[in-house]
Amino acid sequence: MTPRRFTPLGRVLCVDEFHTGLDGWCALIGNHRGDTTQVQDRMADLRPPHLSTLPFFDIGSHGSGFGGYAMKLMTRPRAGSCAMAIKRLTSVADTTIRFECYLAYKSDPAASTPAGADDEWDGNADPGEAAFGEFVLSNDIVSLERGTRAHCAIRYANTHHDGSLVQRWEYKTSLQPTTKMVRAGLAPENGPFHTVHGDDWRPLPGGAEQRLCYNETATKVNWHYLGWTFSSRTMRNVSLQVNDRIWDLSEVAVPTYPDSYTGLRGLLNFLVDVRTTTNSRNTLYLDSCCISADW
Repeated sequence: MTPRRFTPLGRVLCVDEFHTGLDGWCALIGNHRGDTTQVQDRMADLRPPHLSTLPFFDIGSHGSGFGGYAMKLMTRPRAGSCAMAIKRLTSVADTTIRFECYLAYKSDPAASTPAGADDEWDGNADPGEAAFGEFVLSNDIVSLERGTRAHCAIRYANTHHDGSLVQRWEYKTSLQPTTKMVRAGLAPENGPFHTVHGDDWRPLPGGAEQRLCYNETATKVNWHYLGWTFSSRTMRNVSLQVNDRIWDLSEVAVPTYPDSYTGLRGLLNFLVDVRTTTNSRNTLYLDSCCISADW
């Protein structure tokens, strides 16, 4: 039975609550032919997902929002480090698909008390908020009818690389580089994961800014509802809801690859990742998620 905290489409594909395992979410590694040295540099150190009870030094285990365990993605304490999880499915039809989850995010607690921060701290804001970089929801889909491939992607950019707060939702404007593109010189070998260039992102239409709940203490976690809908028929995002904000994304173009991918017919992959822009560990937690479709 689907928990009432979700609003799924007509057919529920899975409800992942992470009580007893990762429910099919796993680490991502790039393409290779049995030799992992062939993996692109951008994918060589994507940190894997883990189960977590959210242990903190001051209270013990926080637990997830609706149970004991959450899926945890944690970067290394190194600027540019990324942790990523992927779930691999296939589609029955080109249709509308919805991904819903409850999520929370934090920077390393050590980043919340930088030198001199005590003079600025008033108990209402955590200086560690500026040490959190970004998280991204994306997919990898291939049309059953046409073989067209696309990666819809929505990013919450919390900070710039200079540490200034951005706190807005963005969509990408270029293709995710494939091994073929890198070898053909169409994308840099050491570039970003989701786009050809790091600045190939634009704010969502209709006002992209949204300050989420980042509690005053690094060990206090609050869960946010997120519902993301996209179409494998039109190869576009449809809508995004994050707590009280809803965006219509049906007019936002998504880049598609020029070649057909007949060997990946009906591909329906989901990806979640977190990236730090500072030398602070960043963590993204998914309490639970629901994937549904309208076929």
